[in-house]
Amino acid sequence: MATPTRWTAVAFALALTTTTATAQIRPGAVTLSPLVGGYSFDGDQNLENRAVYGLGVGYDLTRRWGVELMGNYIDSRSDQGRGDNQVSSLRADALFHLRPEKRLVPYLSAGVGGIHFDPDYHSDSTDPLVDLGAGIKYFLSPRVALRGDLRNLYSFDDTETNWSAAGGLTLLFGGEHKPMPPADTDGDGVTDDRDNCPQTPPGTTVGVDGCPPPAPPADRDGDGVTDDAYRCPHTPAGAPVDRAGCPKDTDGDGIADYLDRCPNTPRGVAVDGRGCAKDSDGDGVNDGADRCPHTPAGAPVDMAGCPKDTDGDGVADFRDQCANTPRQAKVDPRGCWVLQGVHFASGKADLTPGSAPVLDAVVRVLKANPNLRLEVQGHTDATGSAAINQRLSQQRAEAVAAYFTAHGVDASRLTAKGYGPSRPAATNDTAAGRAKNRRVELKPLR
Repeated sequence: MATPTRWTAVAFALALTTTTATAQIRPGAVTLSPLVGGYSFDGDQNLENRAVYGLGVGYDLTRRWGVELMGNYIDSRSDQGRGDNQVSSLRADALFHLRPEKRLVPYLSAGVGGIHFDPDYHSDSTDPLVDLGAGIKYFLSPRVALRGDLRNLYSFDDTETNWSAAGGLTLLFGGEHKPMPPADTDGDGVTDDRDNCPQTPPGTTVGVDGCPPPAPPADRDGDGVTDDAYRCPHTPAGAPVDRAGCPKDTDGDGIADYLDRCPNTPRGVAVDGRGCAKDSDGDGVNDGADRCPHTPAGAPVDMAGCPKDTDGDGVADFRDQCANTPRQAKVDPRGCWVLQGVHFASGKADLTPGSAPVLDAVVRVLKANPNLRLEVQGHTDATGSAAINQRLSQQRAEAVAAYFTAHGVDASRLTAKGYGPSRPAATNDTAAGRAKNRRVELKPLR
């Protein structure tokens, strides 16, 4: 069964959707209102709360005042199990509509009537009552409205207070249907519904919109653009402006011409505060064209903004410790031509057989570059006697050079030089570092 609380919630939810419309309450209209809801009895009456069915017939005297005869029926029963009790009431009510010109019309109501009880378990009785209430009518059209109604009903004989909450429809038949005359709150001759300035002081001359006419446009800075069209009122004197009085930005980079140090920047290129193309990494190539935007400061770059690799060994010039390495050479992370895989007998200068493939690859490079001259460098780690390491590095360098000459490379193109432990490629504090330091390295000579 629908409860009074539920019907009240529905009614007030409708109140949130109010919109302006032409006058809905029409003088002279006859209304018919079928309603259904919930009825709550006073606890002393010992009756169960049940659904209430109602039908009201009304008449709108004016837009604000109306009268209504409302009949209700409740099929209740004793809450003590004694039997059924048929309850009916009839009331004559006066209704006062608070906003008759709106689509949502709240109202207050009061009336008198009687309530009749017809129980199965004792004789029937009729009591006089008065009621006070409130409700809303939400007009779906000029002749049909949703209705929500809440009543407090007071019976004099038994001093019981009952509640009724119901909802339904109100149907309107006949009556006048003309809008209420619009108000003119400030008395300026323009009604409020058309008045854009509803609080104009008395005596002020207004236009058709209810507002004082605007003053003639001024040009306070004398730049030929009137103040009403002036979108940039603080432009420095002498700055070229457009029709809106704003500084020109010919190249469209967001920096006004009078501030732009680079006035012809291509469209779409990001610029700095001077209007010049941004070069975030300072390599001389603007960000829009820079394919390597995070080049370290000072690194030589190519036209694409990427670090140069002049000898093409895959190590950028700014990291390359061994420039001019032949393109066919295999280099280490320093960019140096280290013969990886060339090994010697322990403590000797005798090449192991497994070194041949690496050395043969160098021979092919030398033959492919007949003008290439090399310094064959021998290096050792720092373990042991420096003098012995120096001698051993020289012998190993000479052994590699001898291999090259034995395989067809002119000896005049080769210089063997031992450096001992004086030029480490890595730390001598670890086994891995010492292994890297024991190496044969090839340095191109000009």
